[in-house]
Amino acid sequence: MKKEKKPSSFSRYARFSAISFQMGGTIFLGAYFGKWLDQKYPSDKAWFTIGLTLFAVALSLYNVLRQVNKLNSEDD
Repeated sequence: MKKEKKPSSFSRYARFSAISFQMGGTIFLGAYFGKWLDQKYPSDKAWFTIGLTLFAVALSLYNVLRQVNKLNSEDD
């Protein structure tokens, strides 16, 4: 039986900071693509930007929760 090593605190902080950058990048891409679609297909309101930004936020939150749960299960 091999004993698993626990990740160092620096490794843990690096993973959490990577999660935040990933979340920011996902939301940025959603807003950017929505803005591009709004310019290509204009309407009264920026529906593509609103919709894709909200979708990107929901996707990012799901991904953050999934990754944090994975980190917590590695501690057990």
